[in-house]
Amino acid sequence: QVQLVESGGGLVQAGGSLRLSCAASGAIFSFNTMGWYRQAPGKQRELVAEITGGGSANYADSVKGRFTISRNNAKMLYLQMNSLKPEDTGVYYCHSRGFWGQGTQVTVSS
Repeated sequence: QVQLVESGGGLVQAGGSLRLSCAASGAIFSFNTMGWYRQAPGKQRELVAEITGGGSANYADSVKGRFTISRNNAKMLYLQMNSLKPEDTGVYYCHSRGFWGQGTQVTVSS
């Protein structure tokens, strides 16, 4: 069984920063790819960033240069979000091996 628990969301003004965390438990290993997705109201869930077990990161074009994904072991995943924009608003989900967390709300006011 795998559990992913996100935290760190909130309300922030445009230009501000937030750091999301995802705590994994169960069968998640250091070689598994982990990622962050987001879903804005009325839109499909989309990939924000992912990181492989070897540390290679991939970002959506809309967040390149502003967001940084990192992991310090198999069990903790982070997303540092800087220069936030209103269009970054949505529910952010942690994902690995087909499992999803419950999501954390990020709201960016203009």
